[in-house]
Amino acid sequence: MRSVDIDVGGTFTDLVLTFDEKRVIAKSPTTPYDLSVCFLNVLEDGADQLEMDVEQLLPQIEVVRYSTTVAMNRLIERRGPRLGLMTTEGHEDAILIGRGAQWCDGLRISERRNLAVQHKPTPLVSPELIAGIKERVDSNGRIMRALDEDDVRVKLRRLIDNGARAIAVSLLWSFANPAHEKRVREIIREEYKGYHVGYLPVVLSHEVVGKVGEYERTMTAILDAYLQRSIKLEMEATWDQLREKGYKGTFLLTHNTGGSAEMFKTTASRTYNGGPISGLMGSYHLGRALGYKNVIASDVGGTSFDVGMVVDAGVRSYEFRPVIDRWMVGITMLQTTTMGAGGGSIASINALLNRLEVGPRSAGAMPGPVCYDLGGVEPTVTDADVVLGYISPDNYFSGRMPLNAKKARAAIEEKIAQPLAISVDEAAAMIRNIVEENMASAIKREVHLRGYHPEDFAIFAFGGGGPTHVAGYRADVPVAVIFPQAPVFCALGSSVMDIMHVYEVSKRMVFMAPATEALSSDYAGFNEAVQGLMEQARIDIAAEGFALDSIIFQVELDMLYGGQVHVKRVSSPHVQVENAAQMQDIYDAFEAEFSAAFSPHVVNKPGGVYLDNIVLKATVPTEKMAMPEYPLQAPDASAARTGEREAYWPELRQRVMTTVYKFEAMQPGHRIEGPSLVEAEFTTLVVPPGQVFHIDSRGLGILEYTKGGAQA
Repeated sequence: MRSVDIDVGGTFTDLVLTFDEKRVIAKSPTTPYDLSVCFLNVLEDGADQLEMDVEQLLPQIEVVRYSTTVAMNRLIERRGPRLGLMTTEGHEDAILIGRGAQWCDGLRISERRNLAVQHKPTPLVSPELIAGIKERVDSNGRIMRALDEDDVRVKLRRLIDNGARAIAVSLLWSFANPAHEKRVREIIREEYKGYHVGYLPVVLSHEVVGKVGEYERTMTAILDAYLQRSIKLEMEATWDQLREKGYKGTFLLTHNTGGSAEMFKTTASRTYNGGPISGLMGSYHLGRALGYKNVIASDVGGTSFDVGMVVDAGVRSYEFRPVIDRWMVGITMLQTTTMGAGGGSIASINALLNRLEVGPRSAGAMPGPVCYDLGGVEPTVTDADVVLGYISPDNYFSGRMPLNAKKARAAIEEKIAQPLAISVDEAAAMIRNIVEENMASAIKREVHLRGYHPEDFAIFAFGGGGPTHVAGYRADVPVAVIFPQAPVFCALGSSVMDIMHVYEVSKRMVFMAPATEALSSDYAGFNEAVQGLMEQARIDIAAEGFALDSIIFQVELDMLYGGQVHVKRVSSPHVQVENAAQMQDIYDAFEAEFSAAFSPHVVNKPGGVYLDNIVLKATVPTEKMAMPEYPLQAPDASAARTGEREAYWPELRQRVMTTVYKFEAMQPGHRIEGPSLVEAEFTTLVVPPGQVFHIDSRGLGILEYTKGGAQA
C-alpha cells in the first residue's frame, strides 16, 4: 500500500511514508503558527528520500493518515470562539454546577492534594451566553412541552447580540427524541443562513453523544463547538495543500477510540488524544505480530510523556471517567496517561524548598532547549543529555541541527549547579534522574492500579527521547523493545491502524431479572438498537469509499449488577441475539470480565443485571506491517562501532570514554554491554552499566539487565 502517515507533536512532526516495498521516515520541527507548513516540510523530506518531488509523489498515494494534538493545544490556549449554549429551560446552570468532582477533573495528583488553591475551571460558556428555551422531552422520548419556536428566536438573537459565534444545543433527553434539537438547528439556519459571512457553527448534543448523561453530553457538544472552527481551519489548510499538489485520496484522522476516519466524518473532540492513541495502537498491532501479550507503550516526546497498556493482546481499557482538559465528556476514549515530562521539560530550583524540579513546563519547539540556540535560556532535559555526553552536538537530528553544548553547560551551571553547590555533571545527572523517576512512577502507578505486575510486561520505548531514557524509567520491566522507527513510532502506529467508527446509543434494559435471574427475551429491542447503529455505520463507511462487505462489526455493552454503581463494558460474543443461549453467552462474558476487573466476590446475580448502553464498532481492516525474521550473526558488534566520546555515568561517578555504535549498522545477533551509546538517525540509545543491548532476529533492539545487574 502507498500511504503517508503523519503525527504532529508539540516539538517535532513525524512521517512514515510507505511506497510499495519501501518505507522511509522523516522528522521536521513543528510550526505552531501554521501546522500545514511542518506537514509539507516533513512530506518533502520523505519525497526527497524516494527521489521524487511532492507533486510526483502525492498522485500515487492511496491514503493520508493524520494524528494531531491541535485540539489539545487550542484548548490549553483557550483559543476558541465566544460560545452560546441553548438548553432546556430550568437547566441553564447544569454545566456551571457540574459533577461533584469537577473541581479536580483533569488535575495532577499533586495538584489535587493542595485543596486550598483548587477551584472549578473557568467555563467555556459565559453565563450570559446560556439560554434556556421552552420545551421538554421526558426520559421515554415523549414530548411533555412543545418547543416554543418564538422563544427560540428571541433567545437566539440575544445570544448573537451578546457575541456568540458558535452555538451548542443540548436539550434534556434529546437522545431519546431529537426532534426539538433538530428543529432548533433549522431555526438557527433560517435566522442565520449558511452562506452569510456570519455563518454560525451549530452542534447538537444527540449527534455527538447519543446516550444518557446530561452533563457529559452537554460538555462534549460544547467542546466540539468550541474547537470546531480552529481545527477546521488547521485541517482545511493542510487539505488544500494536498489537493493543490495532486492528492486525490482520502484524508483520515486518528480517533480516541483507536481507529481512524475521514476528516468529514470526525468531530473535534474525537481527535483530542490522537498522537498517544496512535502509539498505543501501534504497540497493540506490532506487539501481537511479535508475540508480546502484555506491552507498556511509552512515548517520550519534546513536551510530554505518554503511557498506555496492552493487556492480554487487547486494548479494551477505556477511560472510566473520560476527561478532556478539565471537563468530563461522554465519548469513548482509550485509556492513556500523559504527564509533562520530555526532552523540552524545564529544570528549575524551587526556591521555597531549595530543591530541583523538572517539568511540567516545557520549552516546546520555540524557543526549545538552550542547546538549540534559538533563544531558550532555561535548562531542559535535552540540555542535560548533551552535557552528560549522551547526545552528540554534531550528530543531532542526523547532523542537520547542530547543538550548542557550551550554552547548555553554562545554563545548567548558572541555574542548577551553582545554587545547589554541586558540579555541572552532577546537576545534569540529577535532572535526568528526576525526570526518569517521574516517568517510572507514572508507569508503576498505571500498572499497579490496574492490578498487574510490571514484571509481566515488555516496554516499547519510542518518541525521540524514549530510547535515550528508557534505561532509567523502565524500572522493574525486564525487557525494553526499541524499533528502528522508534522516533516516529506514533506515525508508524497510525499506518497499521484500522479504519474504525464507534457508535453509541443508550438502551435501558433489564438484562437479567432480579431474584428470578431470568434472562430477558426482548431480542427484537436489542437487535433494533444494534441495527440502527449498523445502518449509520454503513452510510458513513460507504461515503469514505470502502466496500460494505469489508466491514467487521463488533458490539460492546455497558452493563452493571443491580444495587451497584460500577459499570463494566463487555465485548459481546454476538452482534445480534435470537435465543436464550446467546443471551446466556453475553451474560457469561459480562460475569467473566466483571470478575476480572473487580472481584468474583462482588458478583450479584440476585440483584439482576442491567444494560445501559450499546456500543458498535465498525471496522475496515487495513494491511499490517510485515515482521520478517533474519538469521542471527555473531555477537561481536565492532563492525557497527563509529568511535567513542567522553560521557558521565552516575553509576561510575565519573566521566569515561564510551564506545559509540550506529543502530542502522547493527545486525541481528549483535550484542553490546553498557556503558555504551547507540546512535540512530533521530535518536540515541543510552546503555548504562549493568544493562545489555542486542538486536533480535526481527531487527529490533532489545535492552535488558545483565545477569547480576541491579534493577532501578
